[in-house]
Amino acid sequence: MTVTIWHNPRCSKSRQTLALLRDNGVEPAIVEYLKTPPDAAALKAVLKKLGLKPRDLMRKGEAAYKERGLADPALTDEALIEAMVAEPVLVERPVVIKGSKAALGRPPEAVLDIL
Repeated sequence: MTVTIWHNPRCSKSRQTLALLRDNGVEPAIVEYLKTPPDAAALKAVLKKLGLKPRDLMRKGEAAYKERGLADPALTDEALIEAMVAEPVLVERPVVIKGSKAALGRPPEAVLDIL
């Protein structure tokens, strides 16, 4: 079964997670999600696999989070997903996906649970 990582090579946690996968004999499909952003359907599927709400997968420290007013609790899940589609830098990384499961690599060891 294919293992996929939503990866940002400039992120140390993302690089550590990729190295951890490889150290465990897994060569994942690498999706540089800033170059090839997920669409709304892909984000919804990953959120379901992670068991998270959209806000839980957002990088709240990013300038775009503040600029777009995304801390507003009145925003719907759909609006938050649309923001992540429009600005993939808002998506927390790395995400590792295997079949019906996914894990956020924070800490990197968290992804071992789905392998």
